[in-house]
Amino acid sequence: MGDSPSSLETGTLKRASGRARHAAIIMDGNGRWAKKRALPRAIGHQRGVEAVRRLVRGIAPMELDCLTLYAFSSENWKRSETEVDDLMNLMRKFIKSDLPEFVANDVQLKIIGDWRSLAPDIVVMLEDALAQTANGSRKLAVALNYGGQNEITRAAVKAAEQGVITTESIAANLDTADLPPLDLLIRTSGEIRLSNFLLWQAAYAEMLFVDTLWPDFKPEHLERALDDFAQRERRYGGR
Repeated sequence: MGDSPSSLETGTLKRASGRARHAAIIMDGNGRWAKKRALPRAIGHQRGVEAVRRLVRGIAPMELDCLTLYAFSSENWKRSETEVDDLMNLMRKFIKSDLPEFVANDVQLKIIGDWRSLAPDIVVMLEDALAQTANGSRKLAVALNYGGQNEITRAAVKAAEQGVITTESIAANLDTADLPPLDLLIRTSGEIRLSNFLLWQAAYAEMLFVDTLWPDFKPEHLERALDDFAQRERRYGGR
C-alpha cells in the first residue's frame, strides 16, 4: 500500500481470495495527525471525517458489497469530555450534510453497536438516516458505541433466550448477522491490534496494518488493500 505495511494472514482452505465482499477499517490516527502539525485534536477529527467522505465517494468502482467503519468505540467514552463532545457534534454535522449524498449514491446505512444509548437527538437522526437509506444496494456499516466483547455477550444472551447457545445461534444474533462475512480488516496509523473491533467476525478475516494516519487515507489506499487481498491464499485452518 505504499507504506511498507506489515500484515497478518489467517490461513484457510487453500484458494486465492478473489474479490472481497466485505472490508472493515479501524480508522486510527486522527490525534497523531493533528499533533504532527501542532493542531488541536478536533482538527484531526474533522480531517478524519473528510477522509470518510472521500472514501464513500470513491468506493463504487471497487465492487465491495459492504464497508464497515469503526467510528466510535464503547471505550472512547474514557476520553476527555471536550473531545467526546467534539466527536458527537461532528457526527451530527456529518449525518446532516452527507445523508442526501448517501441516498443519491444508493448507499444503505447500517449502524452496529449500542447506538441507541447515544444522545436522544443523535438517535433520532440515525433512525431517520436508516429509514431514508433503507433501499440502497451498497452497505456502509458504521460502528457507534461499539465493543466486540459487548456484541458477543449480547448475542449469547439472545441465543440463550431462544433456547440454545451454539456457534450458529450466536452468529445469527450478532449486529452484523445480515452482512456478508468479513473478508478483510484494515487498521491505519501503524498500530497492530484489534481494539475490541469485530472480534467474532475477524476469526478468519485477512488483516492488513498500514502506517498511513487516517486523515491521509484515500480511496486508492483501499483499492491497493483489496488488490493485496485478492492475491492471498486462505486456508481456514487447512494446508
